[in-house]
Amino acid sequence: MDQLPYTPRGTLTANRPLADLTWLRVGGPADWLFQPADAEDLAAFLAALPAEVAVFPMGVGSNLIVRDGGIRAVVIRLGRGFNGIEIAGDLVTAGAAALDAHVARRAADAGRDLTFLRTIPGSIGGAVRMNAGCYGAYVADHLISAEAILRDGTRATLTPADLAFGYRQSRLPEGAVLISATFRAGAGEPAALVARMEEQIARRDASQPTKERSAGSTFRNPSGASSTGRADDVHEMKAWAVIDRAGMRGARLGGAQMSEMHSNFLINAGGATAQDLEGLGEEVRKKVLQTQGISLEWEIMRVGEN
Repeated sequence: MDQLPYTPRGTLTANRPLADLTWLRVGGPADWLFQPADAEDLAAFLAALPAEVAVFPMGVGSNLIVRDGGIRAVVIRLGRGFNGIEIAGDLVTAGAAALDAHVARRAADAGRDLTFLRTIPGSIGGAVRMNAGCYGAYVADHLISAEAILRDGTRATLTPADLAFGYRQSRLPEGAVLISATFRAGAGEPAALVARMEEQIARRDASQPTKERSAGSTFRNPSGASSTGRADDVHEMKAWAVIDRAGMRGARLGGAQMSEMHSNFLINAGGATAQDLEGLGEEVRKKVLQTQGISLEWEIMRVGEN
């Protein structure tokens, strides 16, 4: 890194603490944090970066625990140059740094239905990476293609087949950085779409600890599907239900707590370390396995060193 043959136009910061960049407000430093000016800057930087240097693309930190020892890698965080939103007919193209909620609102204003994105925390890059979804709709249902800069600095267009979407997962090439995504969105009356999103927000705020420091859902639903929000939705194999049956609603470890309001939300109740948060999550997994024989899978990404 000291002899990088390319001087980026963006910001490259050594030993950058990451806690303030995550919703849980925990975690140690990255060896380097790179905030590229634009796609060309990112491509040139990756092309010049020695192949042995690890790269970790980071969104807005809404689904992430950075461990207390930090990350031995170059963390790449996209900013203002990557948050544009364009709408042409039924196609909505959004930069990877555009917030999911902003994309949903802009699409609705144009009479295009991506309302399922409205309550998903985070940015479009993370939504594609995790095949985010709620109310029975997923990124995979709408994605046409995604643009990425690969680890060697080349640019690639990735199709849904390339990404091999599954429940809360995709097959993104190692070290690739998503820079934009194009979705097909059905038509709808703007007022009706806005009303639907307002109803979704009200429902979310009534059932989830949205005022707390959390990273959204902690574990994937054992059922292998997101909540639909419909009256006929079945709850027995939802993560919150199996956590409740294990008696872990409200459980605490240090400054970490499983929310009393929604037991699948891991929160920083005050002064938590990454070790507290991950440790409590592992206690929950152990108790659920012991009591019900179900192995919960983390939905929150955990990275770095303890």
